[in-house]
Formats: sequence, structure tokens, C-alpha cells
Amino acid sequence: MQFLSKKGNIMSEHEHHHHHHEISVDAVKGRAFFFGIILNTLFVIGEFTAGFIFNSMGLLADAGHNLGDVSGLIISLIAFLLARKKYRQNYTYGFRKATVLASLLNAAILLFAVGAIATECIRKFFVPEEVGGWPIIITAGIGVVFNGLTVLFFIKEKEHDLNVKGAYLHMLADTMVSVGVVLSGILILWTGWSILDPIIGLIIAVVILFSTWGLLKESVRLIMDGVPGGIQVENIKAHLMEAPNVCSVHHLHIWPISTTENAMTVHVVLEDMQKLEETRKNLRAELAEHGIEHVTIEFESQRTACPDEQKD
Repeated sequence: MQFLSKKGNIMSEHEHHHHHHEISVDAVKGRAFFFGIILNTLFVIGEFTAGFIFNSMGLLADAGHNLGDVSGLIISLIAFLLARKKYRQNYTYGFRKATVLASLLNAAILLFAVGAIATECIRKFFVPEEVGGWPIIITAGIGVVFNGLTVLFFIKEKEHDLNVKGAYLHMLADTMVSVGVVLSGILILWTGWSILDPIIGLIIAVVILFSTWGLLKESVRLIMDGVPGGIQVENIKAHLMEAPNVCSVHHLHIWPISTTENAMTVHVVLEDMQKLEETRKNLRAELAEHGIEHVTIEFESQRTACPDEQKD
């Protein structure tokens, strides 16, 4: 939609492009989430069972982490399905923001898991229990295989979507944690020190905390319509200023529509309003290269007194 107005010496163009089409979900992502959910659900059931039977806090802690990841995968899958819905009258961007909400919920679930794991590990220090080495080694070894396979499912798309990246980082952390649990089982079998079990559990909690913190911060920023990671406002402004026929740029705002799509509004002052259409095409192409597809540009002449300039 284009709108061109002229009043006295004031000329402006307001360009607002809404892409009201269904967002296609990559088949690779769909398969990754589906098989990831199936594999990890089976492993969580087995790991919880083994943890209770053999009194292993390491296994229970790892199972709790994996349960959080299964919940996260399900939430992310639901968000992707919602994002496919077409726009509606009261949701003009559709339900794409559900992907951001999903990443925030994932982070919250994992932080809750950290608290539960740490609490139980501390209790184990005061009430130590005997732990078997071989059951830990075998169960966690299966976890290395299952988690490793899930990591491979997400590795191709991890740089293109916050949800996929979150799933990838969590499953990679799970793989590393499972390796740690295997090592703890070997040490317990070798030394007979059952106290190593809650120690490994606390280490797992710390790993979860660090792997989750970045996701939490980015999710909160996106849910608050902050500038998405990887986009520098000053760099965007500088690129726009370098474009031919551009005098100045102001009233620039960038925010996320989803975990993969970004929007922007900006006022651009032109040297020659006759070259408006050419400039518009150049600016949109430049912004697309920086991952900003949904753009609203208002053009102004040098003689225009913008009433919004002081509101930034």
C-alpha cells in the first residue's frame, strides 16, 4: 500500500507492506521437532525410572533437564503451528509472536528445573544415599546417543531461528551433561564415593543455568519489542544515510514480529523528491539484506518540519 500526499511544500510517502500470507514451516524443522520430542520423551521415562530405582540424583537431575527440553520442544512446535495461521482482524501480524512467547516459556521451565535440581542435590549432601555405578553409566550412555541425535536434527537451522537455536543449545548441553553423568558413574564405581552423585547434579544445574540465561535475556528483549539480536540500530542508520539522495534519518524503530521476522518504521529526508521511488527501492533492498523485511518508510523533503521528530 502506498500513500502520497502534498500540502504546500510538504510531501511525504507512507509505505506500509503487510505480507498477509501463510508462513510456511520448513519440513526439516518439522521433522526435527517431531523426532526430537519422540526420542527425548522415551529417554526421560527411562531415565526417571532408572533414577528412582537406583537412587541416582545425577540421573534424576538429567531427566528433569530432559523433561524441560521435551516441554520446550512441544511449546516451540505449537508456536510454529500458530505462526502458520493467517492474519485476522485483531491480529494483523497473525500469531507469529507466539514463537517469541514460546522461547520465553522454555527459559522459564528450565529455570524452574534448575531450582528443583539444586534443592534435591543439597538435601542429598545431608542425607547421603548409596548409588550404583553401572546403572548410571548405562542409562546416561543411552542419553548421549539420544541427545546427540537430536542435536543433529537442529544443527542446520540453528542460526536462523531463536526457537531452533534454543532447542539446539539445550540438546547440546544435554549431550554434554549425559557425558558428565557417565563419567560420574565411572568415578563412583571406581572410588565408591556416592557423594559424587549430588556434586554432579549441582554441576548439571549450573550448566543448565548458563545455557538458559542467554535464551531468557533474548526472549525478554523480544517480548518487550526490543531490537532483535544481531541488528545494530546505529549501523542500520549509517547504511541508510550512505544511500544516494538521503539527507538524514530519524524516528527509526526496529522490533521483532517473530523469532525470524523483523519490522521497522523510519522517517527519511530526501534531497530530491523526484527520485523518491528509486530511493525507496534502494532502501528496501538495503534493509532486506539486514534481515528487515516489513518496512514502513515516510519520506520528507528538506523543507518539511516533521512533527514526530521530537518524539523519538
